[in-house]
Amino acid sequence: MYQQTKAFMQKIVNEEQIPGITFAFIEGDSLEKNQIGVKQTYPNIEPLEKETLYDMASLTKMICTNTVILKLLETKTIEIEQPLNVYLPDFLDEKVTIKELLTHTSGINPFIPNRNELEKEELRAAILRLTSDESRGKVVKYTDTGTILLGFLIEKVYGKSVQEVFMEEVLIPLDMTQSRFKNFPKEKAAPTEKRSDRGLVQGDVHDPKAFVLGENCGSAGLFSTLDDTIAFSKMMLSRGKHNQKTFLKSESIDLLLNNYTENCERPRSLGWDLIPYEERFLLYHTGYTGTFIILDIQTQGAFIFLSNRVHPIDKREEYLAIRDELVAIYLAEKINVNLGRDCTC
Repeated sequence: MYQQTKAFMQKIVNEEQIPGITFAFIEGDSLEKNQIGVKQTYPNIEPLEKETLYDMASLTKMICTNTVILKLLETKTIEIEQPLNVYLPDFLDEKVTIKELLTHTSGINPFIPNRNELEKEELRAAILRLTSDESRGKVVKYTDTGTILLGFLIEKVYGKSVQEVFMEEVLIPLDMTQSRFKNFPKEKAAPTEKRSDRGLVQGDVHDPKAFVLGENCGSAGLFSTLDDTIAFSKMMLSRGKHNQKTFLKSESIDLLLNNYTENCERPRSLGWDLIPYEERFLLYHTGYTGTFIILDIQTQGAFIFLSNRVHPIDKREEYLAIRDELVAIYLAEKINVNLGRDCTC
């Protein structure tokens, strides 16, 4: 299935736009997965492996942070319309709500002077001092800051590092046994960027804020494999079920299929980006390092794309154009795939 989408992925690897791609298509009970290209091109060429770990970048937000927040909403430990300050008094702005953080409408200016030179506690303190402006609730502006703050909230509720919570509340229950934040052989990971300050980054998180915050960062830091990402995606497509057991309530999945930013230009759900598609929304999220997931809850379809597109050099603008074209090809082809599945003749 998805022959045109696969052909385009092969093309961008052949043209050396991306070292390699590990991908999967899910359509109901059907699963197709494969790999194209290599894991590494610098300093040596290394092949992709079935269990190659990818720096998931901002997919950490969706797989981990967003999922835990949904669990806290289910138990009414937190309320979505309440200000973050109610649960996290160390955050000084008393206006910004949990919903605004989830929808990237908090109006928080994330700029921190000399951010990459700060130690962990200095960076944490600087983030907690950030405040909202007049755009709060009116403009969608995607930042990492909101999810980092939600990570601090999770730590406050559970009394342990956010990465410990992610392991206990998400990765272990979903049998995502290959996923890690740390303590794994670095050669198992697809390397990311060759940087002047860090050399070739491999097995350590690429994102500079997550690198400093370490186990206390909710916006990035997860390393995962295709099979583990499939496990998460199947849970979502099954409306919260994993191995016939309830992991998330179906009502929580339904919550995600709504546009919470109708007064803004961009449709956003809770955490997830939304793709308007045939009178419904698809859930979509990307990761800076070259990852993304598209989920169609209604038809139980998914496209999982894992790459290390920043290796060895980050060519962001070129990649964004390629990624958007790839997504467009997939969405166009998806119509015919879904028609084929529905056909009874």
